[in-house]
Order: sequence, then structure tokens, then C-alpha cells
Amino acid sequence: MVFVSVEFLALFLPVFFIAYALTPKPWRNLTLLAASWVFYAWWKPIFLTLLVAVTILAWAFGLFIAHSMARGDLKKANRQLTWSIILNIGCLAWFKYANLLVSTLNSGLEMAHTQPLIWDDIILPIGLSFFVMHSMSYLIDVRRGVVQAQPSFVAFGAYIAMFGQLIAGPIVRYSWVDKAITERSLTVDGMVLGGRRFMIGFAMKVLIADSLSPLVEVAFKLPHPSLADAWLGCLAYTLQLYFDFAGYSAMAIGIGLMLGFNIHENFNNPYLSVSIQDFWRRWHISLSTWLRDYLYIPLGGNRQGVVRTYFNLIATMAIGGLWHGASWTFMVWGMIHGISLAVDRWWTRSGRSLPGFISYPLTMLVVMLAWTLFRANDWGTAIAMLSGQIGLHGVPLGDQLRVALRPTESFFLIAGLICVWYPALAERLPQRLQVPPGWWNMLWPVLLFLYSLAVLKGRETVPFLYFQF
Repeated sequence: MVFVSVEFLALFLPVFFIAYALTPKPWRNLTLLAASWVFYAWWKPIFLTLLVAVTILAWAFGLFIAHSMARGDLKKANRQLTWSIILNIGCLAWFKYANLLVSTLNSGLEMAHTQPLIWDDIILPIGLSFFVMHSMSYLIDVRRGVVQAQPSFVAFGAYIAMFGQLIAGPIVRYSWVDKAITERSLTVDGMVLGGRRFMIGFAMKVLIADSLSPLVEVAFKLPHPSLADAWLGCLAYTLQLYFDFAGYSAMAIGIGLMLGFNIHENFNNPYLSVSIQDFWRRWHISLSTWLRDYLYIPLGGNRQGVVRTYFNLIATMAIGGLWHGASWTFMVWGMIHGISLAVDRWWTRSGRSLPGFISYPLTMLVVMLAWTLFRANDWGTAIAMLSGQIGLHGVPLGDQLRVALRPTESFFLIAGLICVWYPALAERLPQRLQVPPGWWNMLWPVLLFLYSLAVLKGRETVPFLYFQF
């Protein structure tokens, strides 16, 4: 079940909110937990056992660590934390990376003219990366004394499995919602503001991201894309990924607001960034701050010299890239950003700077070239697209992409660009072109949502891109 589906909008969501509103406040975590487990089991019921197992593991280890700390046995608490992290990472590694490791090994065996291993691919449970990261951040924060261990399994389970952000984030830290887990309430303001955010995110996903999906598919399947093919496909994917993922995040934040949770923003106009450092302050903020606080800083951060700082940046981003999926292209994508961050850091620390009309296109060039690797399903596709981007297959737009670039795709490609650049241009626009305050700010999301519903009826549901991560 996905947010942009009839069963979610017409069945799950209204039934849940009716049941939730009728549930006495002390029991609402149980309603939220049960609904979230039903939501997750809708895809494949067997994998609900994995979600429950990870939840039990994190809850129990959190209590063990807190008990050891209360007794002053910090060594035991550290051992318990270590084992809990090993189990979490082991779960993630088995389901997410076993196929990659075996396929890499088999490729080596074939090159050595040796019989490859017989292997049945393991299915990746949706949302696994996100709820494992929730589990690990909670356990680390308990050990650090940032949060108190949650004694109620139902309350903790509701945090881990909250259906709004269970499948594709944002990565919600327990410290952000620990009070709301027990003290939240339904309010009219929360329902109105949350509904508005949900409708905006829904329109971002359906109208722009899903409308560009066919164009991206055609571009990345071309065996020899031209310069125009490759860059048009890359631009379409750059917009598709942003409006898909930022749209999901907006819907998750909206559902959280309706329930009484204030979930942190996950995007802040990332395609207006003027440096790679700026980009990672704006893009997938919950992931970038997670990597900083739970990986980069524990590795030593910038406290152990210049060379070690650059190594930590590159290693953190490489691991962050591999977190996105079981493909070496993801790791290379992460390393590109890690190296770019190191270069950016060296450049700014040396006192140099670039004017915005140079730094902005340079930043977007790096981001878009890296997105090419991110989107490519294999090295062959990546090499074909990168070759096209430097003009090795000619310049003009090819017939296949010209056919795919229908009026709908063209319109929403331009609409996406306008939405990306509007925040930077809004202050310079004449007053008559700016969005007026008041009732119109509530009306236009409703109109877009209704139009998105009409569009949704005429096409197949397109899964969120981050489901596969």
C-alpha cells in the first residue's frame, strides 16, 4: 500500500482516523501501532515478523543498556550497545547486501572460469533501511543519555512503525518525538496544517514526479543516448527524484502533524544550493544529520587532522551511498559527493570563494552527474549515459526521446523547474505575481489535490523511488 493509491486514501486513512479519534487517549499508541503493522503487512505479511523482531530487539536492548547505566556498569552498557548494533547491521546486511556480494563473487568466479555459486535472490523488505536506522539511533541515544529508555513496548513500537514515515522516511529520531509519544493530542490546527502538507506532497508526487517517470524510463534505456538525450533524461530524473521524495516527506510530515507529531523538515530547496556542503544541508536533511551524528563524528569528524577529516568525509558518504541500495554505483555516487565535500571544505578553508553565477551551475553539474550514477541500474547504463553527456553519441535529440517528450511531460518538466526556482525568485517578483496570504494559501493545495486525484484515476500507481532503498 502506498500513499498515492485508492486503498490508502479511500479505505486505510479514513478508517484509521475514525478509529484513532474514537480511541481513548491512553490507548491511542496501541491503535497507531496496530494500524501501522497492518499498513506494513499489506505488502508482504511475512516481513511483518522482521519489523516486529527489530522492534523487540531495540526495545529490549534499550532497557538493558539503561539498566546497566543506572548501575554504573558502563562497560556492560557498551557491550550491549555493540551487540545491538551488530544485530541491526547484520539484519540490514543480509537482506540488502547478500545478493550484491554473491553476484560480485560470481562475476569474479566466472572471470576465473570457475563454477558460480547457486543463489536465489533475497527479497528486500520495504522500509528496512529506515526502521533499522531508527532502531540504531535510539539505542545510541539511550547509551549517550540523550533520551530515556521507553518502558512501554506499545509506545516504542508505535515510534518505530509509525506508518507515515515507516516506508521511506524521514529518519525520525526518538528524541524528536519522545514527549509526543505520550502527550500528543488531536487538534483542529494540527489536522488543518497536516492536511495541507499532505495535499501538497501528494500533488508533488502525482503531478510532477509521476508525470516525468515515463520520460526518465525511456532516456535511461537508450543504448546510445545523444548529448540532448542524456541531459534531458538526467534533468527529468533530477526533478522526478526531488518531487517524489520531497513529496513523500511532505505527506509523512503532514500525517505526523495530524496525529500531533512535529517531524522535522527533510528538504529545504536543495536545488538552490551554491555548494556541495550547502546541498547536503538542504537535501534529505534527516539522513545527512544522521550520518554526521552517528557515523562522521564517531569516526573522528574533523578532530584528528586535515587528512583524517577528508578521509572521514569520503568514507561517511561512501557508506551513505551504499546505504541507498545494493549496487556499487550507489557507493561511487556517495564517494563523488564525499570527494566533492572534501574539495569544497579545502577550498573554503583556504579563503577562496566563487561568485554565485559560477558556484551554482558548478554545484548542480556535480549533483546531476552524480544522479546519473544513482539512477543507472548497472554500469552499462551509467557508462552509456555519461558518454552521452559528453557528446560521444552525437548531439541532437533522438527519435525515441522526442516521441516520449509529449505535451504532458514537457509541461510538468517546465512546471518542476518553476517550482524549484520560485523560492529564489519570489522576493523579486512583482506583488501581483506573488502568492497572496490568507484563504488562497488553503485553497490552492485543495485544488491541486483534487486535480491530482483525477490524474491518478487515469494512470497506474507509481511506487515511491525510495521504497527500494
